[in-house]
Amino acid sequence: MTLGIKDTSLKSKNTAELIADALRSAILQGRLRGGQSLKQDEIANEFSVSKIPVREALVKLEAEGLVRMMANRGAMVSSLTLDEVSEIYTIRSALEPIALRRAIPAMKPADYLQFENILSRIDYTEDMTQWAELNWEFHAALYHTAQMPRLLMTVKTLYNNVARYLLHHYLDQDYLAESQDQHREIVAACRDGQTDHAVALLLHHLGDPVQVFAGLLDAEA
Repeated sequence: MTLGIKDTSLKSKNTAELIADALRSAILQGRLRGGQSLKQDEIANEFSVSKIPVREALVKLEAEGLVRMMANRGAMVSSLTLDEVSEIYTIRSALEPIALRRAIPAMKPADYLQFENILSRIDYTEDMTQWAELNWEFHAALYHTAQMPRLLMTVKTLYNNVARYLLHHYLDQDYLAESQDQHREIVAACRDGQTDHAVALLLHHLGDPVQVFAGLLDAEA
């Protein structure tokens, strides 16, 4: 049996990192679903390695919240409840304004060109996996000048935990268009030096996915 996760383009990384990246990509793209078992021997066979780097990769993904290690059951892809999604966005709503407030005074014309370049690429992508990657690229660029790499890494981990749900179950064209409008409104406020307004727009933007998630869960109940 093959899991179809091997990515031979990642040869520059060590084995555990390569396996973690391949598993992470498969989870975010929905090829590995919540609750699905991750058997170490199958993964080891797919990569032609021992179980040691496989376990290292699974431990790394557990720390990111994408995998759960269950006693006597091994590893499985984690699933999120609405309460957990709400918690993730509560944390993001606390951390990301800190980064944005610090980033705005340091933004240069080149940063605004980068924002628009990313947003233009989002406008024209029809690949939802690429959308998720570009959406994170925009948020990472928005906070880059804050020079807070630890905070950014924490936020990226939180983003990855919910991106797979937004990507495969909870996005439609109306939501995508609204998200882009909100992105551009945030950028405009940053450009005008309206820090409080930019933060308020960001908080509104971060609050929307929770409502989308909750509404669809109610519809599926």
